[in-house]
Amino acid sequence: MHINLESDYAVRLVRVLAQASDRLDGKTLAERANVSPRFTLKIMQKLVLAGVVNSYKGAHGGYVLSRPATEVTLREVIEAVEGQYRFSRCLDGDYECGCAEGERCPFQTVFDEITKMVTDKLDETTFDRLI
Repeated sequence: MHINLESDYAVRLVRVLAQASDRLDGKTLAERANVSPRFTLKIMQKLVLAGVVNSYKGAHGGYVLSRPATEVTLREVIEAVEGQYRFSRCLDGDYECGCAEGERCPFQTVFDEITKMVTDKLDETTFDRLI
């Protein structure tokens, strides 16, 4: 099991921004993170929308973290591109897993515990620790 490629790239892009002392344009950011410029722009739009990154237009534009790296978590970056983390679909209220109606799925409890363990670790991991 892996995070998807877009999340992997998003983490790398945010790490580059966390290391930078000033704004980075999309081309420089893509080169430093080793991500294609086109995919970089797509991911950056999601990170801006999620409030992780600020975007500036114009000749001196570029991208910068919206707050210090000590406050940006791995979870929020991954969820910005993938959506809310759940270990299994059966944790979503509208998913029919085939269990008897009215019963809690026997896997929900353990999958919920796994989700909590993973999200807790992602929440405690900030980008200052990754640079």
